[in-house]
Amino acid sequence: MLKGKKIVLGITGSIAAYKACYIIRGLIKAGAEVQVVITPSGKEFITPITLSALTQKPVVSEFFSQRDGTWNSHVKLGLWADAMLIAPCTASTLGKMANGVADNMLITTYLSMKAPVFIAPAMDLDMYQHPTTQQNIERLKSFGNYIIEPQSGFLASGLEGKGRMEEPENIVAALDDFFQKKDLQGKRIMITAGPTYEKIDPVRFIGNYSSGKMGFSLAEECASRGAEVTLIAGPVAQQTHHANIRRIDVESAMQMYDVAVTNFPQMDAAILCAAVADFRPAEVADHKIKREKQLTGDEMSQTMNLHLVANPDIAAELGKMKTANQRLVGFALETDDELQNAKHKLEKKNLDFIVMNSLRNEGTCFKSDENQISIISQEGRKDYEKKAKTAVACDIIDELVNKLK
Repeated sequence: MLKGKKIVLGITGSIAAYKACYIIRGLIKAGAEVQVVITPSGKEFITPITLSALTQKPVVSEFFSQRDGTWNSHVKLGLWADAMLIAPCTASTLGKMANGVADNMLITTYLSMKAPVFIAPAMDLDMYQHPTTQQNIERLKSFGNYIIEPQSGFLASGLEGKGRMEEPENIVAALDDFFQKKDLQGKRIMITAGPTYEKIDPVRFIGNYSSGKMGFSLAEECASRGAEVTLIAGPVAQQTHHANIRRIDVESAMQMYDVAVTNFPQMDAAILCAAVADFRPAEVADHKIKREKQLTGDEMSQTMNLHLVANPDIAAELGKMKTANQRLVGFALETDDELQNAKHKLEKKNLDFIVMNSLRNEGTCFKSDENQISIISQEGRKDYEKKAKTAVACDIIDELVNKLK
């Protein structure tokens, strides 16, 4: 959501000033336009030439150009920007900002800024923890500024942090999150993701190839739009990043069923993205099953019988529980008769819409970073191009937002 945004990046005299290059790259990669304003002491740590080469804009440092006396207007910068980011921000600059000490171009730009201001402190731990610094931070927060501290890359609400500047990619993520659409603000969304493992014995299980990437992308998208997300995750290696995601790890279909049924009544919507096992072993051995005790016949015809029973249908159960104010989204991964099977599932399980994908689409589905979907609802069918699962998540959540209106 940074595409087309105009960002004033303020750089102060900190050893972390070199990280501003990575911030600039991240902002520009996201589609933002960057104008650097640097303090005189900041130029002792990084040269304006380097910064200008990255932004393709002259770096602003002094009120007047030393060459021709051109006036650099802090007022124009304040009107031009969609946001101001000061990173790194030293204790000295924090103090000046908190008390209106306008003795350099950066502070006058800050005081003229009409757009939101983000501040990434950078200093040693003792300076950061000093009561004066903490008082200045609290004062700046009370003015409506956003403090970005080392807490998973998003806007910090407390005083935690170690004084060091947050990592560049997390700073960029904080700005991107701020400009994200907030059309799910105040909504509670439950998402299931990943596979389930159905135990045969302590070391063996029945499972599938689901990586959880699609479900986790949906969780991040919902959280970035303001939703409180409950993510019920099967056994996967994926990690969550947004502070608005509450993750509950499960292993089996029965565990996922219990957690989903318990949490759904408090939700505005649920997205059932997990690849849940339809069956589980009727009995689970409490010890590793030995080959020689189970198999009969000669070596080429040895068999083992595994009796399976059906798992409860999470989508069908939630469809029965769903109220008029709730929305329920399902997934259908098919190998043949895709549309017919998806429509049948939509009706049978009382879904608001279903996301259909197919194993026929090479390079999508399990383990892939891309997907190609169709959304099936009572209103018809929408087909989408193959794209990254993060982008697919945006398409799916756009559809959910429409259903929640």
